[in-house]
Amino acid sequence: MTVPTTRRATNAFIGSPIERLEDLRFLTGRGQFTDDLTDAKMLHAVILRSSVAHGRIRSINTAAARARPGVHAVITAADIGEVPTIPLRHDPLPSSKRYVQPIIAAGKVRFVGEPIAVVVADSVALAEDALEAIAVDIEPLAAVVDRDAARKTDVFLFEETGSNIAGTITATRGDTDAAFKAAPYVRREHFKVQRHGAVPMEPRGLVADWDATKQRVTVSGVCKVPFNNRRALAQMMKLPEASVRMLEYDVGGGFGARGEFYPEDFLIPFAARVVGRPVKWVEDRRENLMSLSHARDAACDLEIACSRDGTILALRGHAFTDLGAYMRTNGATASRNISQIMSGPYRIPHVRMDVTMVVTNKTPSGTYRGPGRFESDFCRERLFDMVAADLGVDRVEFRRRNLIAEADMPYALAKVHVLDIVSECDSGDYQMTLDRCLAEFNWAERSKLQGALIDGRYHGIAIGCYLEGGGTGPRENARLLIEADGKISVFVGSSSVGQGVETVFSQIAADALELPMERINNVFHGSTDYVTEGFGSFSSRSIVMGGNAIVDAANRLRALMREAAAQRLGCATNEISFDNETVVGPNRAALDLKAFAGLAADGTHASNKRTYSYGAHAAYVAVDPKTGRVDLIDYVAIEDVGRIVNPLTLHGQCVGAVVQGLGGALLEHFIYDENGQFLTGSFVDYLMPTASDFPRIRAVALEQKPSPLNPLGAKGAGEGGIIPVSGVVANAVAAALSSLGVKLHELPLTPPRVWEMIQTARQSTAGKRP
Repeated sequence: MTVPTTRRATNAFIGSPIERLEDLRFLTGRGQFTDDLTDAKMLHAVILRSSVAHGRIRSINTAAARARPGVHAVITAADIGEVPTIPLRHDPLPSSKRYVQPIIAAGKVRFVGEPIAVVVADSVALAEDALEAIAVDIEPLAAVVDRDAARKTDVFLFEETGSNIAGTITATRGDTDAAFKAAPYVRREHFKVQRHGAVPMEPRGLVADWDATKQRVTVSGVCKVPFNNRRALAQMMKLPEASVRMLEYDVGGGFGARGEFYPEDFLIPFAARVVGRPVKWVEDRRENLMSLSHARDAACDLEIACSRDGTILALRGHAFTDLGAYMRTNGATASRNISQIMSGPYRIPHVRMDVTMVVTNKTPSGTYRGPGRFESDFCRERLFDMVAADLGVDRVEFRRRNLIAEADMPYALAKVHVLDIVSECDSGDYQMTLDRCLAEFNWAERSKLQGALIDGRYHGIAIGCYLEGGGTGPRENARLLIEADGKISVFVGSSSVGQGVETVFSQIAADALELPMERINNVFHGSTDYVTEGFGSFSSRSIVMGGNAIVDAANRLRALMREAAAQRLGCATNEISFDNETVVGPNRAALDLKAFAGLAADGTHASNKRTYSYGAHAAYVAVDPKTGRVDLIDYVAIEDVGRIVNPLTLHGQCVGAVVQGLGGALLEHFIYDENGQFLTGSFVDYLMPTASDFPRIRAVALEQKPSPLNPLGAKGAGEGGIIPVSGVVANAVAAALSSLGVKLHELPLTPPRVWEMIQTARQSTAGKRP
């Protein structure tokens, strides 16, 4: 659907399936990504990364590399002096601060891929040649690559701490001990979710330009949290914040991992200051796979207490997350979510989750779409199917019986104690999305196929419910400016990570100003030049926070226009009205928007309460017992996201997220050997889903229960598509193989693993025969 050009636009664009305005630029090759940035004076940087997982650096000899043709600088920790560490942005536990990452290896390396040196040369090829001339002597140390071993070993990544445990996060609701003592039914299981990650289409890259005269650095290519990164970089380079500019360009995917502060975010600007010329760095795919933050990698002992009719009385557990070698900027976020969100959308009066964070000699972990929620849903939903079978309760009825009721809203989740975080579900009818999912999926009819062997494949179906927290505060800012041609420019602190902010923010601004969309000149996002303060895009917050900031700015701009019009027309402000694209006073005296050129208004939306989308997913799979291959026959996703701004972009978000979830459930796995060597450094070894793998995905977005927490009534919707996938798919596979007695507790469900589970089940059954 194209943008309407003639109709009067009063509250007309929000809710319309308008095609993404960004796409024309991308499809015609006019997108501008970091690697597209060029300059005649530009130099190129490459990074020497550790090939040893754990060791002490005895020496680094860079003389031969510095003497190579075209080399302008070789930078190591010794050249930097006092080596800064990467600050924590989210969930900064006091205990975790001892495990933060230096921006370059200083004295020790702790994972394969850790930066040791930066070479700056006339070209990438010359820099790579010089890289090979650097002589590094590293004394190998025993590598700790297993979270369980890391808790028990006397080999410490940080010797001064005497521990590989970076902290424990605990969340509680009610009294679990008393509830378990009185429960007639208890079951405990152990689950594991493998290490995998975001793997965006575009690898990371930066261009830094140092202005020696102004003592100012401009960094291009950052995104997601530019204001946070500006603040961190300014502190590290001992500059005023105003002397650091962060400019955002087009980006090929974010998904939580891109835009946090990485070592390169300091090293490239520092290198630019050293050489006095622009410096570009773009990682290759191997670098991207081994150094972009990994995610998931959690194990959980989960225990449930129920009455005999299937009513859940309590839930408790202890999870262990593998952070990799360091606590990065938001390394604790997934662990915090596991502790708080394990109960999901279910009414569970007593909850306790302890999550212990462990450091190992692997790439550091961070956030990836649905951090902690993806892991939690696998453990919880898998356990629910087991419990329902034990109690003889239908799986659907078990969930329906325990869903949070609309009358319970707002419903308090478990409190995270060490961080003093409280949150509550804001609104919703969870039964409604479950019923809609069952109907769309044709559950009643397909249930007849459960466990059936048809044409050599076992068939299975499953369903699961979830919630998605979004709209993280504390605030976001926007600015609207009337240009000389009467069009409106929109400036926001939110960033673009591929979610279509130029389109949806144009829709919001047009509706708030009651103008046609073609009156919106452009949406300028993510750069520190546009607003005085911004918080970026993460945790499904762009529409909730940035969108409502635009509404506030629009209201303020209209008030300023009334005042200006009243002065010009010599009347009271209450005599001024807006009629389509003009401002009207007494006797129908009218002013075009051009008459207000230069007028601008700033807006803010502030909130410390999160919004909660919710929904249900269902999967239908067929499993080939001879090969272990899992085929997805049908997948249905239902989500209520509050108010929908653009159903077209939302649909794309949901389907894309489901595909990522399927990749995590069935394919993707970062693997290390016992020495900490990274074994999945290419797409030959790391399997990503392709367009032909999962052709049947249906997504339905609803707006039945708008959020009461913001004027738009919006809730976050960027992560809901991925959160329940692992639990739903795993339960469908388990249901398909139920007659074989397969025990399913671990992801991913790759063909070799599924085949092995089938063989183990058959051997176990054979061993029990007389």
